[in-house]
Amino acid sequence: MADTSLKNPPIAKQVPHKLEKHGDVRIDNYFWMANRENEDIINHLKTENAYYDAMMAHTKDFQKDLFEEMKARIKEDDESVPYKYNGYWYITKFEKGKDYPIYTRKKETLEAEEELLFDCNKMAEGHSYFKLVGISISPDNTTVSYGLDVTGRRNYTIYVKDLVSGDIKKDQIEYTTGSSSWANDNKTLFYTKKDEKTLRSFQIYKHKLGETEDQLVFEEGDDTFGVAVYKSKSRKYIIIACYSTLTNEYHVLSADNPDGKFKVFSPRVRGLEYSIAHYNGDFYVLTNKDKSANFKLMKTSETNTNISNWEDVIPHRAETLIENVDIFKDYLVLSERTNGLNQIRILRWDGSEDYYLPFASETYTAYTSTNVDFDIEILRYSYNSLNTPASVIDFNMRTKSQMVLKEQEVLGGTFKKENYVEERLWATADDGTKIPMSVVYKKGLKKDGNNPLLQYAYGSYGSTVDPYFSTIRLSLLDRGFIYVISHIRGGEYLGRNWYDDGKLLKKKNTFTDFIACSIHLIKERYTSSQHLYAMGGSAGGLLMGAVINEAPELYNGIIAAVPFVDVVTTMLDDSIPLTTGEYDEWGNPNDRLYYDYMKSYSPYDNIQAKDYPNMLVTAGLHDSQVQYWEPAKWVAKLRELKTDNNKLFLKTNMDAGHGGASGRFESLKEDAEEFAFLLDLEGITA
Repeated sequence: MADTSLKNPPIAKQVPHKLEKHGDVRIDNYFWMANRENEDIINHLKTENAYYDAMMAHTKDFQKDLFEEMKARIKEDDESVPYKYNGYWYITKFEKGKDYPIYTRKKETLEAEEELLFDCNKMAEGHSYFKLVGISISPDNTTVSYGLDVTGRRNYTIYVKDLVSGDIKKDQIEYTTGSSSWANDNKTLFYTKKDEKTLRSFQIYKHKLGETEDQLVFEEGDDTFGVAVYKSKSRKYIIIACYSTLTNEYHVLSADNPDGKFKVFSPRVRGLEYSIAHYNGDFYVLTNKDKSANFKLMKTSETNTNISNWEDVIPHRAETLIENVDIFKDYLVLSERTNGLNQIRILRWDGSEDYYLPFASETYTAYTSTNVDFDIEILRYSYNSLNTPASVIDFNMRTKSQMVLKEQEVLGGTFKKENYVEERLWATADDGTKIPMSVVYKKGLKKDGNNPLLQYAYGSYGSTVDPYFSTIRLSLLDRGFIYVISHIRGGEYLGRNWYDDGKLLKKKNTFTDFIACSIHLIKERYTSSQHLYAMGGSAGGLLMGAVINEAPELYNGIIAAVPFVDVVTTMLDDSIPLTTGEYDEWGNPNDRLYYDYMKSYSPYDNIQAKDYPNMLVTAGLHDSQVQYWEPAKWVAKLRELKTDNNKLFLKTNMDAGHGGASGRFESLKEDAEEFAFLLDLEGITA
């Protein structure tokens, strides 16, 4: 039980540690925290948690109310739209009051007897964290492989289950990504091994059922690359993918010949990105070849896959980013993005048709869903927007008719989409660039500068945060909050150049874009600095740290979830998981140019003696992506230097990793805590 008498913030001990690079010396007083085995750091994290609990004790009942309110909107006894694969219909279900999914299947027809694959609720018993991934069914439908993580460190053990007897086989493979692919002999399994220390995915192994010695079939020698293995949709090839931020390479092997040798599809060329899909004797290649920044589609015969044989199918367009392709017998489907908006384009192979699905809104997300068969004229896709719950839709590409198979239910009886207003706004950045924002709020709201507003963004890795519907978010909107997603540079909302302009030596554009959005929202009287809040996680937590160093006066409160804030020290330590693969995103600080640039924005290195906003910072003790000590050190240094009396909390989940709690309701409790922090700052208590 928390010590509610703990009213003074924990002050971490200082142990000066000298860090020197390129002749530049930094003194890190909290370097000692980077040791998970050190009892002092565990005690410090527990003390921070106790302080948080004590200072937020007055909101505990409100947190419970928020949790129950969020939970009440969710259809607890829910199931996915079934999809058919290799003679079976596959279904994912949730049962009332239970945290985890149940996976089932039915043979040939939906009227057939249901067969249980996994009940994750039973499997999770006794574990504070549980995650099942990588379900892979053998071609003869008798065996399934899957990965389990019970620590939250994204380190999975692969298991194999006999679907006839229900028995778990003795085959167990540790330190993997959790995913695996079956060869067509039903007994050979290809999987990806992780480095035990850095957690880099770097080896592909072949496992024969019942055998104890696995064979290494590929090892990635470049530590800036990772690897993965999967089976083509055509089921003809096992494919090894080698990937870095800027470069791809693939190796292919006939799934009928698992003991054969993988063949290089086309040797890697630095800066050449491509992905492949096999169909009807050809490989289709989505690539940035020939300076096609927004990608184009090419194809090549499966017998001559070298880049010299690639031919254009869909040319590059400067205004449209091609994000994905789905291939059918008679149709090619392109997932595109123009002016920030998702578009689904459908073309007949014979050239007789070429059209787009119509979407009216400017604040929506549409994407192709589970399409596992070639010989079908039905495209399954999903649609939602900031005020529209998610739908799963089957679209007949020949007749152009569609059927809504499922629409997300919002329980409670009070939600109506027409009660919420969607907008797209544009702010102007320091360099004149227009920055888009997606906005939602409750109808009738007055833009008088007094509205609380939560501004969210990510802005890294070319990852785009599309406008999406959230039942959880309603708890803020219904209490008068405006919610804004800022589509800042570093994502790919406006195409590949949007990403390129927000990384490496242009990374600061990400931060100044976010600040420009904040200034615009205040100027247009959506909110004011007394009511503006910002939130980001992981690399979005870095964004939060940089923004409050640059313009703390704009915000009343910040939520930084598992924030990547100690940029220079982390990027100089290649023993930390994922570091070497990040050089193309942030730069390599072993190069003085990148070192100096990183140091100029690294949140931890740029804390100053000044006022900062109210802050809630979260961490996961077992986080493999942002080590817990980054937020811990950041909070300790902020406590040391900040000149205000604003709230500063560090909440560490001692049982989880980067994604937080694993159960669907446990994660809701974390959402309720974060919302209570914001609402408390606004004086909203119910």
